[in-house]
Amino acid sequence: MGNAVLWKPSSTAVLSNYIFYEILLEAGVPPGLIAFLPSNGSTFGSEITKSQHLAAINFTGSVPTFRFLWKKVGEHLDHYSTFPRLVGECGGKNFHFVHPSANVESVVNGTIRAGFEYQGQKCSACSRLFVPESLWDKIKNGMADIAKKIKVGDVRDGSIFMSAVIDDKAFADITSYIKHAESGADGAKIIFGGKYDSSKGYFIHPTLVQVDNWKSKLMTEEIFGPVITAVVYPDRHAMETVKKLKDSSVYGLTGSIYSEDKEFLYKARDELWDAVGNMYLNDKSTGSIVGQQPFGGARLSGTNDKAGGPHYVLRWSSPLCIKESSIGLNNWRYPSMD
Repeated sequence: MGNAVLWKPSSTAVLSNYIFYEILLEAGVPPGLIAFLPSNGSTFGSEITKSQHLAAINFTGSVPTFRFLWKKVGEHLDHYSTFPRLVGECGGKNFHFVHPSANVESVVNGTIRAGFEYQGQKCSACSRLFVPESLWDKIKNGMADIAKKIKVGDVRDGSIFMSAVIDDKAFADITSYIKHAESGADGAKIIFGGKYDSSKGYFIHPTLVQVDNWKSKLMTEEIFGPVITAVVYPDRHAMETVKKLKDSSVYGLTGSIYSEDKEFLYKARDELWDAVGNMYLNDKSTGSIVGQQPFGGARLSGTNDKAGGPHYVLRWSSPLCIKESSIGLNNWRYPSMD
């Protein structure tokens, strides 16, 4: 441990990153140990991977960019003085699976929080919702009632629940999915929301869409915004739906199972064990508590090194094992030779 660090912040969050950088310096981190370098992503990636002394890359962002970094490291592999370690977190297509026995109030409130807080701009945000026919009306109506009460506005107003998405590109990307839903493609139907406005800031209202097709882009692509896509399944096909869900996404970050039937809950847990990196039982998909629960996902969600846990520390260290013998070797022969 103790390597110098080059810190390239997200181009859309430079100020907040810089404030934290200043806090580190004030706390006693030696000047120069961390170099704060806002820059173009591809330029930064190309330059750091050329260095002979590259030891590791810790990345958060898109799958294409992480692949770009891997390829660049591969291109220069013969040039490095060590084998660089790459750790990445690349987002997800997270879900809430609801069993017919689930507590409706918990599902409704948990899904509102997981899908719409921070405008859905969390890698762990709920993007897919699987609901049994018997509970669909209660859940969609319950969510719609809350959505009507959600205040969207200036983040400096403490009474709001949602504010603007981060920039114009995010606004364009997210609203393209809403427009796709408006077209009725894949049997899509907007249950509530679907409103957006960029006249002053980039505001998108909480949106719930129902689709029939699991392969819809609304069900497979990361939206990273306040849009939840729901599929309604027959109650009797609960476990079959879980099995289908297991391999329905290239991502594997977070997922929640809501069920008061403990036997089903644990069977579903065991069925989905390799579909997510963080699983929540009767809790929202954003339920990880910083400092208490290691976090990370596999598949195209990242390298699953579990930030916040002991394994993560080892990824950034080079362990040394030392053996000291108090009794010298006094015979070169194996015991079997005597």
